[in-house]
Amino acid sequence: MADIKDPENTILIELKDGTVVVELLADVAPKHVARMKELARAGAYDNVVFHRVIDGFMAQTGDVANGNAEKDFDIRRAGTGGSDLPDLPAEFSSLPHARGTIGAARSSNPNSANSQFFINFKDNDFLNGNYTVYGRVIEGMEHVDAIVRGEPPANPDRMISVRVAADA
Repeated sequence: MADIKDPENTILIELKDGTVVVELLADVAPKHVARMKELARAGAYDNVVFHRVIDGFMAQTGDVANGNAEKDFDIRRAGTGGSDLPDLPAEFSSLPHARGTIGAARSSNPNSANSQFFINFKDNDFLNGNYTVYGRVIEGMEHVDAIVRGEPPANPDRMISVRVAADA
């Protein structure tokens, strides 16, 4: 297991092939970090699919309203919702969208991020300054690389569980 320096700001995402360890950047994007931890602690991310996975770009997930593979699931709706909580204001920074960083998915409105996020497969500098970066994979990127591709994938992978390391 990775050397976890701050368990309160570390997320463990269980995928089919293993655990992805994400270091959250609370000093850079405190509202986005707080939201991810709140939803993880509520179990809202459990069984949520990766509904948009583009080879050479990123894997998107986190639609807690429409992306749960366990209840009334329809892949065509996945990616259209968020949580019952209010949208978040943008917390743009100078951090680049490098391979393994976690970005907040949003609509064309910069202040519309809610529960959805994406993990960059490669450096995506064209996103810099336009999407909030609030975490980075510190272990298990090979499991992210193994996520089934598609928009949407025919048989999507899902986050089996998402936990704050301090609670694990």
